[in-house]
This record gives sequence, C-alpha cells and structure tokens, in this order.
Amino acid sequence: MAEMATYVPPQGFESAPVQTGAEARIGDFIELLKPRVMTLVVFTGVAGMVAAPVHIGFGAGALHPFLALVAVFCIAVGAGAAGAINMWYESDLDAVMARTKNRPLPQGRIEPADALGFGVVLSILSVGLMGLALNWTAAFLLAFANFFYVVIYTIWLKRITPQNIVIGGAAGAFPPMIGWAASTGQVSIESILLFTLIFLWTPPHFWALALYRNDDYKKAGVPMMPVVAGEASTKKQMMFYTLLMTPFVLAPYFMHMANMYYLIAAAALQGFFILSCFRVCREKGSYRYAKLMFGYSIFYLFGLFTLLMLCGV
Repeated sequence: MAEMATYVPPQGFESAPVQTGAEARIGDFIELLKPRVMTLVVFTGVAGMVAAPVHIGFGAGALHPFLALVAVFCIAVGAGAAGAINMWYESDLDAVMARTKNRPLPQGRIEPADALGFGVVLSILSVGLMGLALNWTAAFLLAFANFFYVVIYTIWLKRITPQNIVIGGAAGAFPPMIGWAASTGQVSIESILLFTLIFLWTPPHFWALALYRNDDYKKAGVPMMPVVAGEASTKKQMMFYTLLMTPFVLAPYFMHMANMYYLIAAAALQGFFILSCFRVCREKGSYRYAKLMFGYSIFYLFGLFTLLMLCGV
C-alpha cells in the first residue's frame, strides 16, 4: 500500500446551515430510509435465507413463508432505520455535497429530532420483531449491524480516517448473514463467507464512486481515500481488494454451496470486475471507467447473489 499523505480538513469547516419550518411529507420520511441502498440490503438478506440449508415452505423443518416475509421486513426496516440515523448525524455534510444537498434534512423538510426519533424507533421495532418472530441470533446480528453502521462507521470512522469504508463497510455485509441466521438460528462458516464477499466488494465499489465524487468529499471535509491518498494509491488499493475477492467468489462451489453453473458464471462476473478495475487504474484525466465500474459493481453483486440462489445445491 502506498503511504498516505497527511489530511487536513478545510479550515473553519463546521456544518452547513439547515433550513427549518417546512412540513414533512410521507415521501420525505421514506427518503430517510435510503430505499435504493435498502434494495441491495434486502436482496442479499433474501439470498442468505435462500442459500441456507433450511428451505422456505410448509412442513416440519421448513421456514414458513410468512416468517420469511417477516424476516425480510425486519432486515429492510432495520437497514432503513440505520440510514435515517445516518442522515440525521450527517446533515451538515449532506448540505454541502452536490450528491446529497437535496435530501430532506439539508432542505429543512424534516426536523432533525424527528429524523432521529424515526430511526431509533424503527431500529428497536425491527430488532424486537426479528427476535420474537424468528430467533434472537438473527435479531442480535441485525442490532449489531445497525450499531456498527451508526456508531462505528458514521459517528466514529467516517470523518477521521480514509479506511472508513474498509472497516465501516462491514455493516453492509451483515444482511446475508442475518438472513442465514433467520433461517437456521445460527452463524456458520457459509454465512461468514457471504459476509466476506460483500466486505471485500465494498472498497472497490465505493472508491469507484469516490474517485468521480472527489471534489464533493473535499468540500465536505470527509477524508475519503482519493482525498487523502490520491487517485493513484486509491486505484492500487481498489485492484488489491478486487483480486483478493477472487478465491472467495469461487469458494461457494468448493464448499458445496453451489454447482458448476455457479462456478462458471461467477468466474465470468469476477473476470469482468477485474477488467473494469484494470480500466479504472489505466485511465487518466477522465472518470468514465470509474463511473462504469461503480454501476457494474452493483449489477455484479446482484448477479453473484442471484447465482447463489439459483445454483445452490
């Protein structure tokens, strides 16, 4: 890894003023839940349930379809709750970034206390319902994922270290493990593998975005990797994590979680992911391939977990 330059936040950076007084709408509260992010979270959580050895259906030893829906609901609400608390805490950053300045809190459409209360109540409800309806192993993982995202990533790491997304990205890797635990009541080596896939995927995925949103992060005083270490170092680290993923991507076949069709298709997805990262590393003076890689990385994760569901053994 290249040595990082010392990062100094912009002088006088405190927080952006937040307008108040606008009447909140239902749509604004839905926006607090980060529905686009929630989609990927829910999908990987469902994949964890489907990939687990306990099938969804009726009869002895199966996970009842209604309970499966309850688990999906809890994962979605828990993820949304963490997103709402994140928006509450980061409203000052959101106000000065072009990508986020139109969110409800910077625009004053929701009061900060309402956003915080909304997030806390939903988080408690989702964890409690998961524990009562499914099992407390899944509930604990859901609670810990929310704690990790809000406290470890949002409050502690994001504003102080360029490794924020590497460590904090673990929060987004929990959903398939939660789904697996909802089905089986336990954590296994297979569910840890699913966690690891998303954990290693997160840095190249997010740094591709950070490359072409670099000015936004500089303006907000957030020490993302391209801001602190520069583009060249960021690209090297993106390639490091992309290559490191490869054995974990292929592992489900060798661990007898998926069949040969998974191995072939997953290898193709991974090969194109490596190619996408290689193109990002080669480009200069443009972020065309960084934007393409960011978009592909989302498709890639959807594709990988779809294969796990379709090609499971």
